Amino acid sequence: MKTHFSPLTPKVAIALCLLMAGCNSKKKEESGKKEDKPVIVDVVVAYPESVANVIEANGSVVANEYVELHPEISGRLTYLNVPEGTTVAKGTVIAKIFDGDLQAQLLKQKVQLELAEKTEQRLSKLLAVNGINQADYDAALNTVNSLKADMVYTQALLEKTVLKAPFAGTVGLRKVSNGAYVTPTTIIATIQQTSVLKVDFTLPEEYSSAIKKGTVVEVEIDAGGKTRCKANVVAVEPQINLTTRNIQVRAILQKCNANPGTFAKVYINSAVDKSSIMIPTNAVIPDDKNKKLVLVKNGKAVFTDVTTGVRTEEFVEIKSGVSVGDTVVVGGVLFARDGKAVKVRKVERSDK
Repeated sequence: MKTHFSPLTPKVAIALCLLMAGCNSKKKEESGKKEDKPVIVDVVVAYPESVANVIEANGSVVANEYVELHPEISGRLTYLNVPEGTTVAKGTVIAKIFDGDLQAQLLKQKVQLELAEKTEQRLSKLLAVNGINQADYDAALNTVNSLKADMVYTQALLEKTVLKAPFAGTVGLRKVSNGAYVTPTTIIATIQQTSVLKVDFTLPEEYSSAIKKGTVVEVEIDAGGKTRCKANVVAVEPQINLTTRNIQVRAILQKCNANPGTFAKVYINSAVDKSSIMIPTNAVIPDDKNKKLVLVKNGKAVFTDVTTGVRTEEFVEIKSGVSVGDTVVVGGVLFARDGKAVKVRKVERSDK
């Protein structure tokens, strides 16, 4: 049995087309409404508040003196005295290199010198009675002086076979064993003077006027529990680093127990308290060249470039780009679009 479908009449076809067009139009309107829906944001009102202008810098604790102990010449170790972790006095013999060949050479030079001096003395008497010419005597005297110079050089080489502590300090871990063949590049041990500790830290060049010799700073040692102590600035590197544009500063720690190499946080009070606009740090949008904030003006998001200053744990100082009374977006920053409508859900002052 065959089923026959009757073709649509023109009126029915037109009606279906109008119905489908209406549906599509309704979907587009709903989609447009969804796209134009304002982004919900939280804002703060920029307001000046008192801010302590304290600069934070990262640094490291360093020993007052520190060296790596290297032998000055190559050879085999015949004596090794490395009391690991023990304090030694200045001049303590740490290591000694085989010097038998140099001692033999020095002995030979002494014998040659004795003979040369006797020859020079005999020729000197003959010269006094015109028994020889001046040239023969000068040659004998030159031989004496040359042998003396050779002995001084050999003695200097002998002194290089002995490695002594350059200052009183604590010896580190031993790197070699007795009998090893060493060269001037070999590290036998390290020695450092920890009776006085220093802290080295860097500051941006804009704060170069806030630090000088004699300035007292606070140092927080982050090792086994945060400990704070004071330090006196003893030197400031006159040359600003051309790559980082930072200055290097060194300070002496006062009554502070720490190990060299420990990380330290340095706090510098650069000036008296001042009044500034402080904005939560999560509101700042970092860019390739500038930093931006999102402001709300006439119900729309407006992106603006800003200049930041002092930072705290939660807030950052805004030096330019925001005026008192401006509405700054702090919640929903990532969803805001420049020039698009926004809906404010919560309003606070920046110092709350």
